[in-house]
Amino acid sequence: MFRGMLPALLVLALTGDLWAQGGTIRGKVYFEGTPIRTRPVSMKQDRACDALHGGKTVDSGEFVLNADNTLQNVLIYAKSGTQGKVFRPVRTVAVLDQVGCWYTPRVLAVMTGQPVEIRNSDPLLHNVHFTSRNNGEFNIGQPNKGAKMTRQFDKPELPGTATFKCDVHPWMRAYLAVFDHSVFAVSGQDGSFTIRNVPPGTYTLEAWHERLGTVSQTVTVRSGATAEVNFKFVRR
Repeated sequence: MFRGMLPALLVLALTGDLWAQGGTIRGKVYFEGTPIRTRPVSMKQDRACDALHGGKTVDSGEFVLNADNTLQNVLIYAKSGTQGKVFRPVRTVAVLDQVGCWYTPRVLAVMTGQPVEIRNSDPLLHNVHFTSRNNGEFNIGQPNKGAKMTRQFDKPELPGTATFKCDVHPWMRAYLAVFDHSVFAVSGQDGSFTIRNVPPGTYTLEAWHERLGTVSQTVTVRSGATAEVNFKFVRR
């Protein structure tokens, strides 16, 4: 029995060493040019949703630009360079919530097999209608506050190929991307992103925005080091 365990223990030791030797990628996403003018969302077709926002219109979330010209909700991922590398499975539960008749986050990225908990934090009915290119479709109602369900997605989905929407509230939309590696992140409220535990190597990173498309650049990651890389979307 002990002899039979040696190969498995050796694999664990080797992969553990690979993960420990990973580096970090961090940076910010910037925008230059003429901002996109988005149409404010009115929720008056549903009085309960409208009341949650005091009767005011809500920004669509399609284009969220900060005062320092950084962009929120941009997905950064390794388009190439991951082949042949070992990645630790992600077991952390990702959360997609429905708050204020809105999906949050707007852009969600997960690794294949990672659990995704979908919540309804509103005191009213939502339905979660998921469509995708590679992971099928489902449409499940969540009528009560506190409702939860968990799903896993086993096949990769490039950004823009999988979406969540609510048929009851047509302005509700969120994007899902699924990767067979862990070299990805979404820019936060300050436009920054950090990707940790990246195996050493050279990668082509792509930054995706739902209205601006994609920009790419190459980055080299070294063991125990941090590589700085910034992206800029330009619109004239």
